[in-house]
Amino acid sequence: MEIETSARLHFSLIDLNGSSGRIDGGLGLTLESPSLIIQCTEKGSDTLITGKTFNQRNADEYAHKIKQANEKIQKYLGIDKKYTFNIKEIYPIHQGLGLGTQLLLSIAKLVASMNDVDLSTLELAKIIQRGGTSGIGVESFNSGGFIIDGGHKINIKNDFLPSSASKVAPPPVIARYDFPEDWKILLVRPNIDETISGKKEVNIFQDYSPIPLNDVEKISYLILMKLMPSIVEEDINSFGEAVNTIQHLGFKKVERSLQSEKITNIINCMQDNGIPCYGMSSFGPTCFGISEGNVKHIKKDLEDSIGNNGDVLITKAKNHGSIIRK
Repeated sequence: MEIETSARLHFSLIDLNGSSGRIDGGLGLTLESPSLIIQCTEKGSDTLITGKTFNQRNADEYAHKIKQANEKIQKYLGIDKKYTFNIKEIYPIHQGLGLGTQLLLSIAKLVASMNDVDLSTLELAKIIQRGGTSGIGVESFNSGGFIIDGGHKINIKNDFLPSSASKVAPPPVIARYDFPEDWKILLVRPNIDETISGKKEVNIFQDYSPIPLNDVEKISYLILMKLMPSIVEEDINSFGEAVNTIQHLGFKKVERSLQSEKITNIINCMQDNGIPCYGMSSFGPTCFGISEGNVKHIKKDLEDSIGNNGDVLITKAKNHGSIIRK
């Protein structure tokens, strides 16, 4: 059995203030590529992980997450079976593309399906304890498209924590749209020595929250009265204006401020080349640019700008969720 899912962009968290009685909330977009493809077979006397990795550090972290998800779903199902998980396609973790959630959900879905158990994506997310801050990755796995989630009630989640450290259930999805598939998406992934994850990420959430309520109000207004209508009307300029402004507000402003000058240079290059929508996904370092025009010449400019210190990919939105093949 084989499963295929893919990366997502996370544009911003909405409310890390909490005075409304809710915290978190987020908006993001499912990408066609890069992809995650994992094949699962039942054989052997131990759990095995084979296939593609990027380096030993990646391999160790992938293995840990795969075994973690496998143990949790098998405990839930009341089984004890040995599987080989073969990684056929994967992209780097801690790059702002949401691999952790996709990897954990994929393993849980594979094991459940191998045992003829049909569990919803929400049920799987609860089992593997993912989506405790942002619901974007969970819903990307489920249905794809452009997603907005409504965050958590503060009587359910009463602290500012990233998804990797929060064990509450995923938040409700309050809006989901098909995203224009003819809009081109540039992904620029610079080589950064130190990415933000784990305890470091937890500390940032704790140190910089709560954010000013005024920023939350501005973000919410931009989402409701500019960003959402621009997707429905396929207005790339209004969409870009909303995303670009949000990149300088609230917790996204914090995320951007903690990055190296490389990020600013990449985004400035996109802006100088007339890309209408640009920014950094999640904690980065992946940057994105969205345009309805031809971006091949801009891709070349970006490649020249970063040299051998990263890569540039052209992709588009994906308006469906993960696919499982027998």
